[in-house]
Amino acid sequence: MLNWKKCWSNVCPWYRRCFYPLVSVLVAISLVVYNSLPTPAFQWIPLILQGVQVVQLSHLSDRQEVELGKQMNKQLASKVHFYHNPEINSYIQKIGKRLAAHSTRPNIPYVFQIVDDNAINAFATTGGFIYLNKGLLKAADNEAQVAAVMGHEMGHIEAKHLLQQMRHQAFQQGLLAASGLNRSQAINMGLNLSLTLPLSRKDEYEADKRGLQNITRSGYSQTAMVSFMQKLLSKGASPAFLSTHPGTGDRIKALKSEIAEQPRNNADGLNNSLYQTNVRNYLR
Repeated sequence: MLNWKKCWSNVCPWYRRCFYPLVSVLVAISLVVYNSLPTPAFQWIPLILQGVQVVQLSHLSDRQEVELGKQMNKQLASKVHFYHNPEINSYIQKIGKRLAAHSTRPNIPYVFQIVDDNAINAFATTGGFIYLNKGLLKAADNEAQVAAVMGHEMGHIEAKHLLQQMRHQAFQQGLLAASGLNRSQAINMGLNLSLTLPLSRKDEYEADKRGLQNITRSGYSQTAMVSFMQKLLSKGASPAFLSTHPGTGDRIKALKSEIAEQPRNNADGLNNSLYQTNVRNYLR
């Protein structure tokens, strides 16, 4: 067995003189770094060292929510085809910017994209990402009806409905640890929820109400949201964004009540022929 005491006594005097001061300096630096870091930042250090990227669903900042939305959008691009007609995309961006200027969350960069799918549908993820199917643009009569759908999806983002759903599902599945969900889990869960599972009755009513407020503040006709729902209902269409509880008839009734309480004389966006020129003539 080695005699450590004897070995240490044989170490050169210069090295022994430097060793203890060096240790003291290293300890002092580590204490300064530890105390200067905010607690949440320091808690990430073990996660970074372990190579784990987590998403704290309960404490997402706007920046983190936007980043999560970007990651979902990147993955979504491998699952669906986006419609890249420049005229239509420019037109939709113009409507979106007009609505975003009056959103209750104007601090996030809303992104509006068209999915090359003839099904009548629209959905939103997180951080301002909103998707409209080509089939919905074909079904709409005018710009105000499209703005009404976009305003509704914006309402889901304003209320953070998808994030609430993600937290609820993660809790049910026992996935919420102290460190949160890993990024891959969060992205997959968010996409599956936004694409396949319906939102709650309460969430849909809230998004309708917020959507109505969004188009009203933006100057669009209040009746457009009601007229589009009525059109789809009369044709027996069951688009995904209307096929959830509550039923379309109940939502129309609630919207009419909201309009009666705060009526506006807005009539912008009701020009059907102009919409035909701007959108339908470019759809294939």
